[in-house]
Amino acid sequence: MMLGRITRESALTAWRAASDAGWLTDETGLLDLGSTTSVLSTVGSIADLGAVVQIGHPSRPDPELEHALLSSPPGVQLVAASVVESDWLWVGPSRGASGHTVVDEAGMRDCRHRLRAMGVNPHLVPTTMPIEDRISLAGVDGMLVIERDAVPDGFVELPGSEQLGARPLWYGLVRRVTQSQITEPSRIWLAFGPTIDHRGSLHAVLGSIADVGFDLVHLRSHPTHDGPHVFFCAFDAAASAEVDALLGMFSSRSVAHRILAVFPSVVATADPSALEPRWQAP
Repeated sequence: MMLGRITRESALTAWRAASDAGWLTDETGLLDLGSTTSVLSTVGSIADLGAVVQIGHPSRPDPELEHALLSSPPGVQLVAASVVESDWLWVGPSRGASGHTVVDEAGMRDCRHRLRAMGVNPHLVPTTMPIEDRISLAGVDGMLVIERDAVPDGFVELPGSEQLGARPLWYGLVRRVTQSQITEPSRIWLAFGPTIDHRGSLHAVLGSIADVGFDLVHLRSHPTHDGPHVFFCAFDAAASAEVDALLGMFSSRSVAHRILAVFPSVVATADPSALEPRWQAP
């Protein structure tokens, strides 16, 4: 199976995720397939093509990816997940470098909060920009945010680089499937929408989910062009029979639905963004 990636995605990190998970059959790299929409459309049209995409977190899906999956060709689905640690560094031509910092789209996505906390105001460039062009743009005293394996010769890690830190990055394998296969406990992403939006319509659907016995770990709504809202959710299922029971109940109640992801062995995964809420006093 050939594998591709989104243009703005880090080829190095996506390749590590795919390699660690055993999705790669060789070391030829990942094909650049364009935007998220283009990637999913291309995967939907070629049977032996898959793609590696960052998913956010199994318990907290990336909203843009959820939307793109629901709008993708029939059968396009995430079928596996893999986690790797980020490996971004802040480097310059000397430890005293003080020019502006150049960072690509993948680096900005993964490091923007830490860069802001460090007081760094980076210059954003396309992920496809060659390293030589980034160095030229940064200038003689400029700096780069770049992955460890891509640090150019002569550049050294800067004080404060350790603040970028290593953190888990979740990637998924997207393929075209004819039928969802659940052969072991799995994390499921599901989109659904009542045919007619009315007061209490969500209550009835959530009741169906509770009747089957699923405990939602994610639930989000989004408006649609024709009126009724679509809902995105995630839950853990032990076997296909449980999911089939839910989908059968949805069909009997005219609730449109589509499975967006089946992640085997990814259950009860702790969410690093978990809150410690302070509720309003009674």
